[in-house]
Amino acid sequence: MNRENLPRYFITDLPPDAEISASMIREAAETLKWNHDHILTERSTKDMVSLLAEAGYLWRNPEYPIRQLAIASCPDETGFPPEVMEAGLDRFFNRLTEKELRSLLSRDLGCLHRMDEFSDYDFCSESAQRTMGISPRLMVHYASGNLPIPTLMSLLCGLLMRSAQFVKCASGTSLVPTLFAHSIYSLDPKVGSCIELAEWPRKKDDLNQCLLKQADLVTATGKDETIQAIKSTLQDRVRCIGYGHRISFGYVAKESLKGKALKDACQAMANDVVAWNQQGCLSPHLFYIEEGGDISPKQVARLFADELQALEKTFPRGPISVEESRAIRTRRMVYEMRSAELPDTQVFQSDGSTSWTVVYDGDVRFQPSCLNRFVYIKGVEDLATALRATEEYREKVSTVGIASSGNRLEAQAMQLAQWGVSRICPLGRMQDPPLSWHHDGHPALADLISWSDWELPR
Repeated sequence: MNRENLPRYFITDLPPDAEISASMIREAAETLKWNHDHILTERSTKDMVSLLAEAGYLWRNPEYPIRQLAIASCPDETGFPPEVMEAGLDRFFNRLTEKELRSLLSRDLGCLHRMDEFSDYDFCSESAQRTMGISPRLMVHYASGNLPIPTLMSLLCGLLMRSAQFVKCASGTSLVPTLFAHSIYSLDPKVGSCIELAEWPRKKDDLNQCLLKQADLVTATGKDETIQAIKSTLQDRVRCIGYGHRISFGYVAKESLKGKALKDACQAMANDVVAWNQQGCLSPHLFYIEEGGDISPKQVARLFADELQALEKTFPRGPISVEESRAIRTRRMVYEMRSAELPDTQVFQSDGSTSWTVVYDGDVRFQPSCLNRFVYIKGVEDLATALRATEEYREKVSTVGIASSGNRLEAQAMQLAQWGVSRICPLGRMQDPPLSWHHDGHPALADLISWSDWELPR
């Protein structure tokens, strides 16, 4: 199977030179709304859970042709080597089960059937009240181009809410979302007809304006400026949920710097960096290492570098652009010159390539990475010191991966939460959030819908 042989169900299935017009976008959006009214409103939440879980089951099968196409098309169409893409897809689709979908619905909506019928609302003892969730007719998703998983998650959430979906993909990034939509279409053509995907250059303002006029709700993932530009063009009735630029980091407590715990921590750190080649908001830019353990933070940097070298053999980073390679070489040069004069700086790097780089830096201030497996290691006295060092980026921190234990782990999690971190997880799972995680601190489903309250007679 190759992409050219796929049925032409979606705009992204058209030949690359096909012209996309505003009238085509308007007609597609109007068709989606009609399909919502005549198809999705007749489906139950249970129907959608079963459909999505079945799609997850297909994608977990190594022999599934559509999955094979997604992996075989790397890195030409996705930018990721097959090994990295396969591991990333497995992490996502291993979560796409009935159990996890039901957990997502229960956590976000408080009731599995909140979208199907009025359900008891017991928070008020003075009056009887029932509540029902109402989905938008048409959700429009503006997807970022760096990772496919956020786009798949947008589609998943929209379908769970039984909304029609129009996904505007970044140029050259539509392959995996389109293949997922083909999976839905193959399982249920009627539901598949409630999905549309397209991509066009950023400057096509006429297409953007036409699409946004049709939207009932917009989600946008990407640069903060892009999200703000989308919001500025929307009608007052249309909400926009934006997921802007975020950064993440890791923290290793001194209790984890000995024996098996040390080995596990270094392996977990390497896994978090290799996942999706350190692209995306959940990828760590650096790791803070607590001083006072059995080995020094600089020694941890060396062990961590060994783990990255080992993973390069089984999960190679793959090719990157000339600009990205130049950025890595330039930073390496800066820190190599600095290490010649300062003992608190040292560079560990792959031989003959830019495949991975570890910089041990005595300056504790948070330093954003240039990514593509370029990571900082910094020693700190304690977590409070690490947070002070990251204060400049406080509003941008998404996830903190942590290796700690016992009472200190609980206290550190509380410290991170009160500082403003919306997701805290064990090292090694930074790129593997549950479906029910609160993206940027907000519920995945509850933010997408409106609510209808029915107050019963007393």
